[in-house]
Amino acid sequence: MSGRSVRNGEPTNDLVLSAFTVGNDRAFPSILGLYVKPGSIVADVTYGKGVFWRRIPPEQYELRASDIRDGIDCRDLPYTDGEIDCVVLDPPYMHTPGGTAHGSASPFEDYYRNNKTGNRTRSKYHEAVLELYVDAGREAHRVLRDRGVLIVKCQDEVCSNRQRFTHVEIMQAYERLGFVAEDLFVIVRNNRPGVSRAVRQVHARKNHSYFLVFWKRDDRRGVWKPPQ
Repeated sequence: MSGRSVRNGEPTNDLVLSAFTVGNDRAFPSILGLYVKPGSIVADVTYGKGVFWRRIPPEQYELRASDIRDGIDCRDLPYTDGEIDCVVLDPPYMHTPGGTAHGSASPFEDYYRNNKTGNRTRSKYHEAVLELYVDAGREAHRVLRDRGVLIVKCQDEVCSNRQRFTHVEIMQAYERLGFVAEDLFVIVRNNRPGVSRAVRQVHARKNHSYFLVFWKRDDRRGVWKPPQ
């Protein structure tokens, strides 16, 4: 029987696991540290309030923070081709069907929804959300160096009574753009989500989201190698 043997190293439980029950500000540093070496140029193109970076020392990475609130669209970045080592993308991942149940999704309606002047989206509802991810992924592919890393935050949703596995749709679309899907992390909410009005439950209520990790495929064949 043949196989690869590991001749060095020590047993440990101090590992980055695939599921987290803590907030984004605690999970993101572990994911970033696993895939991006210190000193790298990281473009967080949907920086918002900077939640992901609260527990990361400023000197650890060369952070380039931008957000559409400041006039920089994640689909049209001010970087040259191949300039960036890592792109972080966390756009609003749910349209607002009305009422207050999805109040946290209001940025999508404010900045990206269909029929808003200048928003560049051609689709509606879930397709508009997915289109935003695809267009932003295409721009990330342009600014990343070969084998650069793209970290994406997303969540599945039920739209018009149809189950939409957004994380699968993004993986399939990004493979076509030239990315390799390398890892998936599940973030479980600690609070218990509800709905404003319920008659009969049809689908499971989402209480988790994802961090997806991709790398930009180059001409070389091979597997992902961790940062040195």
